[in-house]
Amino acid sequence: MRIRLFFAVFLALLGVLANAQYRPAAGETALRLDVEGKGSIFIRLFTKEAPKTTSHIQGLAQSGFYNGQRFHKVERTPRPFLAQVGAPGSRQGVDDPALASQGSGNTVPYEESGFSHDAKGIVGLSTLPGNRDSGDSQFYILLGPARFLDKNYTVFGRVVAGLEILDKLARGDKITSATIIRG
Repeated sequence: MRIRLFFAVFLALLGVLANAQYRPAAGETALRLDVEGKGSIFIRLFTKEAPKTTSHIQGLAQSGFYNGQRFHKVERTPRPFLAQVGAPGSRQGVDDPALASQGSGNTVPYEESGFSHDAKGIVGLSTLPGNRDSGDSQFYILLGPARFLDKNYTVFGRVVAGLEILDKLARGDKITSATIIRG
């Protein structure tokens, strides 16, 4: 029993160390989200395919906008769907229905990046209902495929490390730090 526990702890530690060491390839840019008590999620940004969106998200991350915010939406039923973050008011809690419409105050028009909502880890820009040009600071990470979202939301990234953390995300989990890493 002790040996199993030792190996479980050892493997978990290796996963955390590997996760913390991710570096984007030359010419690539990644967004690192440090989630309190869970680890780091690394999102490769599609800077060439969605330049306006990724520039906006990078600026927000570099200004500290996402630090302290909470995942205010995590939908797993009836099947894994998405986790969403980017509402400034989520720092005070996740129960306010107004969180869905909060942002930085600067919108980004829809960009057709050429990527599909075809897999867990795809990252897209949230918008207000019926207006795909209303994206701002809120974005989602898919917990499973959702192709019905294609052509309605800008896909601007993909989780490239820390994918296992998505399985542990819960509503209210806090981003302690959001940083940009360039390769």
